[in-house]
Formats: sequence, structure tokens, C-alpha cells
Amino acid sequence: MEEQKQFTATEEAKGKAKQLRLFAFLAWIVAIAGEIFAILKLIHDDTMVWLIVAIVGILILAVLGSYLWKKANRLDPASEKDKVKFFIQSQLGAIMAVLAFLPLVIFIFTDKNASGKTKGIAGAIAVVALLVAGISGADFNPSSVEKYTEQINAQTAEIKDLNNGIDSVYWTGKGEKLHIFSDCQHIKNKKIFEGTVQNAWDARKIGGSEICKTCIARAEKANSADLETVEEEVPEGAAVE
Repeated sequence: MEEQKQFTATEEAKGKAKQLRLFAFLAWIVAIAGEIFAILKLIHDDTMVWLIVAIVGILILAVLGSYLWKKANRLDPASEKDKVKFFIQSQLGAIMAVLAFLPLVIFIFTDKNASGKTKGIAGAIAVVALLVAGISGADFNPSSVEKYTEQINAQTAEIKDLNNGIDSVYWTGKGEKLHIFSDCQHIKNKKIFEGTVQNAWDARKIGGSEICKTCIARAEKANSADLETVEEEVPEGAAVE
């Protein structure tokens, strides 16, 4: 039985993920600070325009933080074995979106100094911002150690099946595709690297990958042509081993 490969984030990938998470937290901290300022200073009729500007700014920061966090999770995903940690790490963007907007929404609708107009306009915008930030922050297909491990082994088996039993692929420094042919049109005239599927995952440091569909079609066509050639060479009535 062939040994199964196990995904492990490289130290470089972990370092980059740590940096991205730091920037994500900075964006979220500034967003929450803006929320606090808006609650204390801007929920009034004469500052409604600035309240709306603050809501938009908080939304941008919340979405940016979520984007950076998801990117970090692609590089260094959590394991599904620890359910609580996995949920928090994969859905922290949505959690931070709630923290950045829900208190503000509550204060806008309950503030006695705000008129119905302010509550109606600014409140509606804040609710929409909460939904946008929450949806963009949620990860509906989170990365995990187990998913990456499954992908690596599935891709290794597929590459071998397409490539005459050889685990060998090509990739570029920034591309997310694994290629079977070094002269594939999508990587032509680019600096390419060669190794196993596992090597590609370790070297690219971007998390996740797919096998190039152009290469798959080309390999299937070549294998089909080879099979037809073998069948033509075998005399009629002879058994093909």
C-alpha cells in the first residue's frame, strides 16, 4: 500500500501567515476603534454624514481584515480535529464583523438624541454594512490540514494516472495550478519548477492548488492515442497483457 502524504505548512508559510494575521488584527482594531468613536461622538442629527462616512470606513477595514485572515488560513490552516479552534480560526472574519458593527447598530436605534431620520438612514446603512462584512468575513469552504492532505493525495494519484505512473509536476512561483507538461501554454516563457505534487505544495507557499485542465486534456488525449497504437499493433485474436 502506497504511503499517504501529510500536509504540513512550511516555516516560511507559517511566517507569512503570521504577518498577514497581524495586519488583519490591526485592521480590525482600527475598525472597532472607529466604531467606538462613532458611538460616542457621531450618533447625532448634525453629524449624520460623518457617521455614514465612519460606517463605510469601518466596513472597508473589516472586509480588508477578513481578506487577509482568509489568505493566512490558506497558508497555515487549522486542523479539523480541534472543532472549537477550527471554527474560531476559520470564521473569525465573521465574528469580528459582528463586533465591529452590531454594537453600533444597537446604539444608533436606541440613542435618544438621534431623530427618526438619522436612525432610518444611518441605521439602515449600518445594518447593510453588518451583513456585507459578515458575509464577506465568513468562510464557506475553509481550508484545513485534513482537506489539504486529501487534496495532495488525490492529486498525486491523478498525476500518476495521467503521467504513466510518475509523480512529477511543474509550477510557477505565483501560479496556483500544477502542470503535467513543461511546455503548457499557460506557463510558456515563465520560470518554472519541477518536482512531486508534495514538493509543489511545499514550495509555492500559497495554499491550495488545482491541476491544469489544459494539461489534463492533453494527457488524456496522449494516453488514448497510445492505447489505440498498442491495440493496432496487437494481431487480431491475440491477448493484450
